[in-house]
This record gives sequence, C-alpha cells and structure tokens, in this order.
Amino acid sequence: MQSIIGIAESIVTYNNMNSASFIENSAGRVVQTPDGSSAFVPSPLPPEITLTWELMHAVTTAERALGNLRGVGTTLPNANLLIQPFIRREAVLSSRIEGTEASIGDLVVFEAAGNVTSESSDVREVANYIAALEYGFARLDELPLSLRFIREVHERLMHGVRGTNRAPGEFRRLQNWIGAPGSTMAEARYVPPPVAEMNEALNSFEKFLHAPSDLPALLRLALIHYQFEAIHPFLDGNGRVGRLLLTFLLRIEGLLEEPLLYLSAYFEKNRSEYYDRLLDISRRGAWQEWIFYFLRAVEEQSNDAVARAKRIFALRDAYRTRVTTARSSALLHAIIDRLFDSPGVTIARIAKQLDITYPSAKKNVEKLVAFGILSPWGEAGRNRLYVANEILALVDAP
Repeated sequence: MQSIIGIAESIVTYNNMNSASFIENSAGRVVQTPDGSSAFVPSPLPPEITLTWELMHAVTTAERALGNLRGVGTTLPNANLLIQPFIRREAVLSSRIEGTEASIGDLVVFEAAGNVTSESSDVREVANYIAALEYGFARLDELPLSLRFIREVHERLMHGVRGTNRAPGEFRRLQNWIGAPGSTMAEARYVPPPVAEMNEALNSFEKFLHAPSDLPALLRLALIHYQFEAIHPFLDGNGRVGRLLLTFLLRIEGLLEEPLLYLSAYFEKNRSEYYDRLLDISRRGAWQEWIFYFLRAVEEQSNDAVARAKRIFALRDAYRTRVTTARSSALLHAIIDRLFDSPGVTIARIAKQLDITYPSAKKNVEKLVAFGILSPWGEAGRNRLYVANEILALVDAP
C-alpha cells in the first residue's frame, strides 16, 4: 500500500511498528486493532507548541519568502504563465513520491494528444493530480475545506487509475497499514487508526480546520499536514491528497491567492527525512523537528518559485524579441504565450484555440520551428506534435 509516511516502500527499508517504540506522548496513543495488532491514534489538534525565539524566527523567514512569491504573483501581467508550469511540476513530483516514473515531457505529450494516447498508468495518475488540484481550487468558491471537500478531491484523483477499486471518494471501512509491498500488518512500519477511531479523528480534524486560531498560519499548515497523514483515511492516495490540501490551505489562510507554491519538490528531494519527521511525531511527539523541516520547505520552495518565475518570463521575453525582430505575425506572440501554458501543441489545437484556419496555424508553427522555439516530435502528419523543449527543460530543472 502506498501512503503518507511510507510512500516509497520499495526504496526505503522500514522497521516494523513496534508499540514499544511509540512512547507515551501528547501526539497520540497506541490502541489495538480488532485482530490484535498495534495502531496509532493521533490526538486532536492543536498540540502544545512552545513558540521559542528560534521557531518564530523560522516562521518569519518562511513568511518573508512566501511574501516575495505572493508579490510576484500579484505584479506579473499574466500569472497564468506561471500557474500551469508550476502545477505540472508539482503533479509530477508529488506523484513521483508515490513511485510513479512519468516525466513532465510524458505529461505534455499525453495532454497534447488529448489525454488518450498513453498506455502508461503513471502519466494518467499525474494528469489526475492536475485535474484534482484544478477541481479543488475552483470548488473552494462554493464549498469550505471540509471532509466532503476532501472526499470529492480524492474521487477525482483516483478516477480511472490504479486504486480506482479502492473506494474513490470514500473514507475507508477497512484497516490499512504502511509497509513494504506485500507486507502484513504485523510487519508494518505504521498502522493508522482503526475505522472507529479514524472517524472520531476525522471529526476532530474537521473542527480544527474551521476553528479560529492564534497560531501562525504556516504552523497550522504543518500541523494539519501531519494530522491528515497520520489519520490516513483512504485506502490509497493519502499522500497526494495530503499535499493537495497544502495548496488549498495556502489560499484559505490568505497566504497565496494563486497556486504558485508546491512543497513536493522539497519533500521528494529530502524524502527519507520527510518520512522520519512525520513518523517521529507519532513515536515521540517530535513536533518541533517536523515544524522546522516544514518551514524550511516553505522558504526554499518559495525562493525557488521566485527564481523559476524570473527565468520563465526572461525566456518568454527572449522568444518575443526573437520573433519581433523578424517582423512576424502577431499570432506568434499569442502562440508563444500558449506554449508556457502547454509546451506541447499540434497545429489543429493551435487553430482551434486561436480561432484561426489550419493553414494559418501551420504557417506560424513552422516559423516557430525555424526560430528554434518549437521542435517536431514523433511521426509527420496532420496531428504531429510540436514541443517547446527549452520551456520543458526550465520547468523540469532541479
């Protein structure tokens, strides 16, 4: 089972969940499942957090970096040029934590072909992540972040992919566990709450989502992320849903209006520490270590997003300059902007999007090929794909 704390079971070697390693602490308690195994039930949020000078300095540093990113999002003439590349990057990296191997290039080819050509379930899972994120972001205008909202996002995430037989959109009615592929519950590294305790924990979780709090917003996000992962309410897809919630919470807490910050790159790069920090909360109440890890993730990924945004707009300006000096059609500028939204295109797709004739779209696409902005991909023909490799490389760069 792929999941929250042990997401890449085939990569990391785990110790079994020994109840003796879960010392008594305020993070939760160990209980017995109906078959006699040990399981962990997290205590309701919030825990007691000592707001030391060092912790508040880390909060302030992360908030400052996030504020710089928010400024980029509000001052740019077209934030959509950043949103779609960033969403694709997040979808690929968040899914990669779960063990998928699809690249951004694979995703772009899949999208350009109308989401129908790939035989890879990995690519479909990544595409579903984007669909779930976009659905959730739009749904926030109609529905507060709630258990119902979480179920709806999960349903879209799991639709038609691996795990679709594991009750998409429904909280589990069976016990699950986290461990190596093929392991038994007795061999698990972590066993989430039994179903009855899970439902109680979810009710408390929802109350905390809506409760007023004096805690800094980023601390709330860190607490919420752990709590969802520890409850582990679905049979599959918990890790991805937990990371999607962070994007929604950034908007709800007023930290970012546009979806520009994603932490999966940091979690994936520091994967072992990510697992260990979450598990150490359950084992010994190590909230401080997790919170510092989370704040470093916010700071680093905010700075990365700002730097990546500057490179994206510099490349866009370079492309515009390249085609303008050739006194080319204004359609080229429109197509260039579309490439940052989707770096893989077909001539027919460009014609439809810009409401122009196929011959006109073909002429302009061929000009972009001549300028070195687009490259043909695959077999020649009416539905041939053209890819903006420099944009792909920029988005996919470490």
